[in-house]
Amino acid sequence: MTAFPNLVGGELVTAVGGATRDVVNPATGAVIASVPEASTADVERAVSAAAAAAASWGDATPGARAQVLLDLADLLDEHAEELAQLESANVGKPIMLARSENPISADNLRFFAAAARNLEGRAAGEYIAGHTSMVRREPVGVVGQIAPWNYPLQMAVWKLGPALAAGNTVVLKPSELTPLSLLRFAALAAEHELVPPGVLNVISGDGVHVGAGIIAHPGVRMVSITGDVSTGKIVAKTASDTLKKVHLELGGKAPMIVFSDADIDSVVSAVRLGGYLNSGQDCTASSRILVADAVYDELVAKLKPAVQSLSVGDPASGESVEMGPVISAGQRERVEGFVARAVDAGATVLISGSGPSGNGSFVAPMVLGGVTQDAEIVQREVFGPVVTLQPFSDEEQALAWANGVDYGLAASVWTRDVARALDATRRLQFGVVWINDHLPFASEMPHGGFKQSGYGKDMSVYAVQEYTQVKHVMISLD
Repeated sequence: MTAFPNLVGGELVTAVGGATRDVVNPATGAVIASVPEASTADVERAVSAAAAAAASWGDATPGARAQVLLDLADLLDEHAEELAQLESANVGKPIMLARSENPISADNLRFFAAAARNLEGRAAGEYIAGHTSMVRREPVGVVGQIAPWNYPLQMAVWKLGPALAAGNTVVLKPSELTPLSLLRFAALAAEHELVPPGVLNVISGDGVHVGAGIIAHPGVRMVSITGDVSTGKIVAKTASDTLKKVHLELGGKAPMIVFSDADIDSVVSAVRLGGYLNSGQDCTASSRILVADAVYDELVAKLKPAVQSLSVGDPASGESVEMGPVISAGQRERVEGFVARAVDAGATVLISGSGPSGNGSFVAPMVLGGVTQDAEIVQREVFGPVVTLQPFSDEEQALAWANGVDYGLAASVWTRDVARALDATRRLQFGVVWINDHLPFASEMPHGGFKQSGYGKDMSVYAVQEYTQVKHVMISLD
């Protein structure tokens, strides 16, 4: 078992009180590492370090900040295999998936390095007689960030990249369930002295003490979290006490709208990937398939062998594993509870794959039919390898059902009709809409939701803007 330290003020440290937490591999139930169990004292220490570094980092040139991000990207490339192995063991995700994330994260960092040098604003001008006005974009200051457990390192990069690019200093908390890849990356950055002391601080601990402590701290001027809706509401309420800026990337219940002219084989491939990638623990997972009556039977027939062919098992058993466990025994019980209640309410398990037995938190991939629009399993995020099918009779019904949930993060439309596809993108109330695909992202494009999926954008120049505050400067010409 390996011990992983926190990073505070450029130093690798244990928790102030010396407490530790065991980290478990969800595929086996075995303890694989020990990490510091931080407290409010650790939050205070980290915020103080970030505050002390804020002025010098905020004054650093965009080019200097960009170089730090480029160095971090190179570091990630250099240690990609080590970080992927850690993430695979800690999250229970297939090694091929873990490996695929690191090049994306490195690209994100390189994009943010470029964006640091390209902040935009209105042209200076004389908007009232005798005065010249200009607009500045300035850092917010100390930013508190809380990363999720499903993509621990990648989504931490989505947060720290734009925050550092804009000139902020960061106190970043990984999930207490999956802290290893981020803590190791932070330690590597410290060992190579890539980031000025205090600019990036990473502390592990639970949400009750560390997460809440970061959100409530008066020295933190902005907080960003990726998590579920209930947590997001608590964050927004707590942050209101100090009127800090809030950035929320919350849950999703992504529909795939499959029209009768869609390429069904492509749809099947997209469901097999989008519904079960990372064991369905993805807020953009294609968890609701709305399919035209005319092609419903064909889709079910083709989905069955596709879903049942998924190789489910311990990622350590080989590179052929396509789906691992869910994150914990508690999450497995939660997912199984959703399915049991859906069946009790009249749903049918149309398709079920298989998974290994033992101590791991495995859930078999499955497809449910016979669900109604108001069913719990349609309306709430399951965050597991469960997909529902709903046949629709016309376009209006499909769009109404797609929009008829509290979430608004991602959706996809499947049709050969260009006009229908473009009209659907206009009418769908989601932050990203794909046409004839589901899941791909680009560093240059924003990611963020509508409605109860939160507010604020990750990735793209919009993310960098989120971490700035706008100042008007006016000069009298008299």
